[in-house]
Amino acid sequence: MKKLLLILGLIIVFPSFSTMLEQIIKTQMHITIRNELGNTVEGATVKLFETEEDYKNETNVASEGVTDAKGIVKFKELKAISYYVLAEKDDLNNFGGGEQTGKLEEKRINKVTVVIQ
Repeated sequence: MKKLLLILGLIIVFPSFSTMLEQIIKTQMHITIRNELGNTVEGATVKLFETEEDYKNETNVASEGVTDAKGIVKFKELKAISYYVLAEKDDLNNFGGGEQTGKLEEKRINKVTVVIQ
């Protein structure tokens, strides 16, 4: 009888737990910036653009951040769309590389790596 109650309890709890997680997790993107040698780059400025025109003109930045000690910048509460990424540090950048993400998965942490040279 106790086993039956435990199983029924788990069946009731797990679907609601999954729904609760979906409500908590917003659409996010974690971008890792690497140099041409594959090393992560700390202190790189990363900008997201929603359109190619904005990316080319560097206008209407959708979101902006700076990489941490591990070369990662985290963007939260994004739209589930494709973004153009511009990453720069000193004289290194990815401009002209056409760095566009795939469409982000909604309510997930999407991971992307960008190389600057």
